[in-house]
Amino acid sequence: MSERNLDFDTVINRKNTGSLKHDYARQRGKRENLLPLWVADMDFKTSSYIVDAVQKRVEHGIYGYSEPLEGYFDAFHDWISDKFKADIDKKSIVLAPTVVFAMAVAVNAFSKEGESVIIQSPVYPEFRDIIEDNGRKVIVNSLLIDDEFRYQIDFEDFEQKIIENQVKVYLLCNPHNPGGRSWQRDELKKLGDICNRHGVVVVSDEIHADIYFRGHHTMYSAMGEEYKSNSIICTAPTKVFNMPGFQISNIIIDNPVLRLDFKNAFKKTGYSQLNAIGIVAAETAYRYGEKWHKESLAYIKANIEYATAFIERYIPALRVMKMDATYLMWVNFNGLGISNDEQRHLIEDKAGLWLNEGKSFGPEGEGFWRFNLACPRSILEKALEQLKEAVNNK
Repeated sequence: MSERNLDFDTVINRKNTGSLKHDYARQRGKRENLLPLWVADMDFKTSSYIVDAVQKRVEHGIYGYSEPLEGYFDAFHDWISDKFKADIDKKSIVLAPTVVFAMAVAVNAFSKEGESVIIQSPVYPEFRDIIEDNGRKVIVNSLLIDDEFRYQIDFEDFEQKIIENQVKVYLLCNPHNPGGRSWQRDELKKLGDICNRHGVVVVSDEIHADIYFRGHHTMYSAMGEEYKSNSIICTAPTKVFNMPGFQISNIIIDNPVLRLDFKNAFKKTGYSQLNAIGIVAAETAYRYGEKWHKESLAYIKANIEYATAFIERYIPALRVMKMDATYLMWVNFNGLGISNDEQRHLIEDKAGLWLNEGKSFGPEGEGFWRFNLACPRSILEKALEQLKEAVNNK
């Protein structure tokens, strides 16, 4: 049987499906009928192999407590080995419902209330939330923007903040969300050497690792034993195969001491078995999803190129950050010379779009807005035309 779901142009109606992206505007303080390009899920059907496997499992009719069989771990191991040239011990894999859940567990496992956890802002808002919600102190190493309009790391500030605040945990976002920056091996080594010098556990969110367009992704733990032994690698098939609703993630913890500490903290949450259908979907994705993965990335890459060229030509006051990875375009609106509130009015009330507001990623993100480009081209064209008209009529 061949892959059937390779039509990424067809617009699929997601209304009235309980979709966070399409059904919850009013509940989130937005007006109805905004064109949603915000939350990070795709508007594409997932691989037909996944659909078929899920349907077969559903037809079985019994949905009891479930654990993955050996074949699941084989499939995940082979995917990681093929994509990132990383050899992982299957015993090092701990299953969790979501990456954010696992990161919160790690914060509790490797720090105490009142202790410090460092992040690099602007960053996915849940990073700050899970630190604060668990009674830890947020330490910020602000990212810098270079002449090519790409994020860079202030390594001197990073180390100084760690020393001054006795940081216990570092939440790394790789690839970085927002901005689409895929950190290079030499950058990761510098970060890792600093953390190793000062006893900081690295928790690396690599949920977008499979969605890259320039170069390749470097898995943090694949750089060598000294980095593998001091890290928690958080991965999942949910972003790349558009199935976050199944809630399944794979956490790689090679160090048995860290793994035991993580499992003990995990146990305190009361969570045990995973989503039974999610296990089936994940194994199928890793085994048979290669063609869908390649075709979806090619489509998204074309969307990125289209959107970048459109904005540069028709809305030159805006500036698009160059992306290595993710399908989340980070756009600076400050060139319009208007306040953040006025930008929101322009985007929502004039252009009719629902985007992620940059300042929710940290104060460094103010004036930026995040666009989700994992959608049919016709939707993207409509959104950009509406934005162009709104800016031209400003």
